[in-house]
Amino acid sequence: MMDINVEKYIENKANILRLHSVRSTTKAKSGHPTSCFSSAEIVATLFFHIMNIDPDRINYLDNDEFILSKGHAAPILYAALAEIGVIPKEKIMTLREFSSELEGHPVPRVKGIRVATGSLGQGLSVGLGMAYAKRLLGINRRVFVLLGDGEMAEGSVWEALNLAGKLNMPNLVAILDMNRLGQSEPTMFQWDWQAYARRVEAFGWNATVCDGHNVKDLIRAFEEAKKSDKPFFIIAKTVKGKGVSFLENVEGRHGTALSQEELKRAEGEILQKVNVNIDFQPSNFMEARIPVVGRGKYSIATDYKIGEMVATREAFGRALVKLGEQNERMVVLDGDVKNSTFTIYFFNRFPERSLQCYIAEQNMVGVAVGLQTHGFDVFLSSFACFLSRAYDQIRMASYSRANLKIAGSHAGVSIGEDGPSQMGLEDLALFRALFGSVVLYPCDAVSSEKLTCAMANYGGISYIRTTRPKTPVIYGNDEEFHIGGSKVLRYSKNDEVAVVAGGITVHEALKAYQMLKTEGINIRVIDCYSVKPLDAETLIKAFDETKHIITVEDHYPEGGIGEAVASLGLKPHILAIRRMPHSGRPEELMAEQGIDAAGIIKKVKELIA
Repeated sequence: MMDINVEKYIENKANILRLHSVRSTTKAKSGHPTSCFSSAEIVATLFFHIMNIDPDRINYLDNDEFILSKGHAAPILYAALAEIGVIPKEKIMTLREFSSELEGHPVPRVKGIRVATGSLGQGLSVGLGMAYAKRLLGINRRVFVLLGDGEMAEGSVWEALNLAGKLNMPNLVAILDMNRLGQSEPTMFQWDWQAYARRVEAFGWNATVCDGHNVKDLIRAFEEAKKSDKPFFIIAKTVKGKGVSFLENVEGRHGTALSQEELKRAEGEILQKVNVNIDFQPSNFMEARIPVVGRGKYSIATDYKIGEMVATREAFGRALVKLGEQNERMVVLDGDVKNSTFTIYFFNRFPERSLQCYIAEQNMVGVAVGLQTHGFDVFLSSFACFLSRAYDQIRMASYSRANLKIAGSHAGVSIGEDGPSQMGLEDLALFRALFGSVVLYPCDAVSSEKLTCAMANYGGISYIRTTRPKTPVIYGNDEEFHIGGSKVLRYSKNDEVAVVAGGITVHEALKAYQMLKTEGINIRVIDCYSVKPLDAETLIKAFDETKHIITVEDHYPEGGIGEAVASLGLKPHILAIRRMPHSGRPEELMAEQGIDAAGIIKKVKELIA
């Protein structure tokens, strides 16, 4: 039988968390106090009884993990971290201030918070990645994810439920704060717990329902989770605004802070339930011993012959194996395209460090974010066009300060007959727009392998764009490539135009060079393999010396190489995809768009006429 002091202690802590939440949001004049109130007993039960945690080493890997997927309830998470001693209690009242790390939604500026949440529907995928990381590391700890019932309408939640059921992850526990009310109206299923249970169980999870404000019932549910041989889903029936009579189950109060008068009324009700004299010591605090391991630096050698025909996507796959041989903390994720992106090489060589996420790109990115929190170097790949499905997850990964290496293959109209549904034509723009991102675009096998290695050594979001067709090797095996660099492939003091290309168009630029040279026209050819950051020095010099820059790319003009070069204050003439793409042979499609050798020659002659 449970010690009655445990129950009273947790109930007391829940009301203290409510008090912190309502005071901090009122002072900030913004926030979501009613969402905090509905989850108060859930959070208190987890932090003061259920989770094995070391408040002094909260970021060590042998702690249980907590993810607040309903990130708008951040104040109650900050309150819990303060009550266990991770942050000073006085810090709570700096919520949402300019100089405070306690932001409106959680970001990993605070110990105990590994990832950014608040864009709803993503926490369970991240939790799955963390749970999988603990499995790989042999750490017998659980990951608890607190979900809001509004975000259960997001498809990414069900992608995570699906894969977790397939992988059979009993160390993953989801808790649904089923408080009935969304932002603008009631949620899809309101308090119909059976509707959630049927759906969740169909995905291979065990599930139970409990009163989310009854500590004894919550503990019973968490004890069931410990015994489960499958991932476990707790449906906690709660009331939005619970604990303050004039806020309970009231529509229209989501994201609304209390006035000073309302705060006094709320404090009066909550303080009646707070007992500062309860003498009880939680038994869930322990001593963590496993820190996150620092990441290493890697190098690879290549063995290609000049002129050898190799697709950059295949060279990427070869590089993964070479890196995996050096790095036991490297994991590769696939979205059912490994035989096209050539991650299959890694899957065959290191099956224990390969994870098939199937055709669910949003979940794949979320899982990758979870994995990297535990010190894994994570590569993931898909067709460049399909990564756009997961752009919000990638965007949030940047706010999580995540270390992700992403590859997008089958870029541009040069993929040919498959047509525009398979053509990545927006990817450079998408990845360039991310804070702190690196965007790389190799043109041959040597540069592809060595830029993949550069990604492995970068700590942040990095993206490599690979090409479907085979292209000739133009670089020697001793050539080096680095983030922020470029290669001047053809140069003379008499150059009249500088042609800046990337990937497959580098080879078109080289063809144009040869043809123009026979006519006595000299052009400079630059391989802009680092699209972000750019090699500004080389590009500015080229413009100063030739007075004309042409950029040529297998990408839409918006956000691509041309606009990147223009951001340096230069005025490039941009050759890019400007017509509606369609099926055809690669050479036909590139010619139609004016990004082949003939198109380059035409533009050069226009400029020097």
